[in-house]
Amino acid sequence: MKKVFVSGAFNVLHAGHIQFFEDARALGDYLIVSYPPADLLWRLYDKKSVLDDADKRAVISSLQMVDEVVESTDNDVALSFRSALLESAPQVLAVTTDDQYIEQKRQFCKEQGIEFVVLEKVQPADGQVTSSQVLSRVKAPLHAPLRVDFAGGWLDVPENAIPGEYIVNCSISPTVSLKEWLYRQGAGLGGSGGWSVLNGWDPVASELGLGVGWQDPAVIAETGACVWKSGDKPVLDFKNTGEFLRGRMAVYDTRVKHYTPGFVGYVRPYDRVARAARIARLGVLQQDVDVLAVAVQQSYQLQLEEGMLPLPDIGNQLAHKYCGGGHGGYALYLYSTKEQRDAAVDACEDMYPVEPYCRTFGKDEQVAWEPRFLERLRKRGVIK
Repeated sequence: MKKVFVSGAFNVLHAGHIQFFEDARALGDYLIVSYPPADLLWRLYDKKSVLDDADKRAVISSLQMVDEVVESTDNDVALSFRSALLESAPQVLAVTTDDQYIEQKRQFCKEQGIEFVVLEKVQPADGQVTSSQVLSRVKAPLHAPLRVDFAGGWLDVPENAIPGEYIVNCSISPTVSLKEWLYRQGAGLGGSGGWSVLNGWDPVASELGLGVGWQDPAVIAETGACVWKSGDKPVLDFKNTGEFLRGRMAVYDTRVKHYTPGFVGYVRPYDRVARAARIARLGVLQQDVDVLAVAVQQSYQLQLEEGMLPLPDIGNQLAHKYCGGGHGGYALYLYSTKEQRDAAVDACEDMYPVEPYCRTFGKDEQVAWEPRFLERLRKRGVIK
């Protein structure tokens, strides 16, 4: 009888593991699966066990291609299974191509006279699935805010980053979910970042893959009024709840198509972008909407120079600008008082109130517009 031995954390059993077990079993007549118990998993690999040891053993043992399940017990990151393997006396040790300790395992097998086989990591389903991805989906929120950006946009794109400069933005409610989206989609409020967060994907990687920056998923995951350091990845400078903006923000649906990736290559005066962001940072730091408005208006002037269409005056706004860099979609409007904001919203059918959103103590809650705005959205065909 030819025994084959495999080991791993198998923390969240998924299709990739099943394929690995099947491929390994095909190398012999008897498959032995080894995993580190919960205390060793934590001590050696800094991973929390999702299942307790008895449950993990029961699940793996129930698989048709698995003949025996044993525990790895050695205090060795690369060879925690050493004692279990020697006791089981297999003829083959199988690993996958992404194993971090291939060379150490190869040398160990050479010393012990055991055949060492490296299997291609094959995913039977579409896409790549890992335990980390499964856990990310489980931990993903049910509801997420979107965002408005005040200044510094494009400085979150790695090739445009300027050390020592900033990106300033704020997460907003109403929140969205995978089944309820209370805004026009693809309209400059960071919707693709929000969608990634809700699905448990790597949202920063998803956004950078589109050729745009990381600010959308960063502020959506962080929440609050945030100041970020310009660079290759999100580094938070500071944040507050954004409460000083409550009753002072609205978004206006321009009804013009918005597509940020189409404008990535535009040549911009990034020194002026950075100057506006420094002022916006001061506005958030001082919680002063008037200072923030100066930065928003400077950002808008740059958008006009880039070729975006002029925005209408709606009420007595302090400042306005397009959200994002896609030459359309929603525009942010700032007002001195809630009364001025509400009057503008009442006067314009395409304007909606938004509020700063800051998740506290991990609270995952839905925040919706009041019914009259939902009815307006239905009439406009934004939601059903």
